[in-house]
Amino acid sequence: MCPVHDDGVAQPFERRIAPERHGVAPECHDDVCVTCSDQAVAVTVVRLLDDDLAVVDTGAGEEEVSVALVTAVVGDTILVHAREAIAVVGGDSR
Repeated sequence: MCPVHDDGVAQPFERRIAPERHGVAPECHDDVCVTCSDQAVAVTVVRLLDDDLAVVDTGAGEEEVSVALVTAVVGDTILVHAREAIAVVGGDSR
């Protein structure tokens, strides 16, 4: 089961950390969302949000992730693990 979802039901990431905001609801495939798998996934930053969050294109849809640990801009390719960007691997901020 995806470690960031309650009872196996996909919940918007921001609902867990900022319930007063409305954002992108992640989708889980095979009980695991794309950015919560056991490996880092390269995704593209689509837009930056408040609170060190970003909407990213996973190739299978959009998800909201934290970019608190990296300096990323729209268009950057970032590595994401467990909904946390861990590296910028390509784009404008390199």
